[in-house]
Amino acid sequence: MLLHITTDGPPIYQQIVEQIRFRIISGQLAVGDELPTIRGLAESSRVNPNTIARAYRELENEGLVEKRRTVGTFVAAREAKVTAAERRRLLAPHIDRVLVQAKQLGMPLDDLLNQMTQRNAKLHDAPVSTPAKESK
Repeated sequence: MLLHITTDGPPIYQQIVEQIRFRIISGQLAVGDELPTIRGLAESSRVNPNTIARAYRELENEGLVEKRRTVGTFVAAREAKVTAAERRRLLAPHIDRVLVQAKQLGMPLDDLLNQMTQRNAKLHDAPVSTPAKESK
């Protein structure tokens, strides 16, 4: 499991929790999938094993994963599908980062929205529905 860890920003354990939570809620990790061992993920991410253990504990407290003694940590069964509010909550920090970066670069919101529409179309191989306005 590849994680993107930065030293500037939220605590490392929170970054780990957010990334694993996102993978579970988005369906990238399915019910019953085994998470890497604490030691294995710590080594591959170059993070202290105690940090990984803390992240796993938080995910377990949220009911997203379950520990099975001597077997490992697995994605827990969830009763309901992801709600729209949950999806918005998960995306909010990412949207905030993009908005802050756009503001720092002096990019107007209309240009940012246009670029996002173009990128979305490119990612999904769909034609752009609005005329593209190139900004310099």
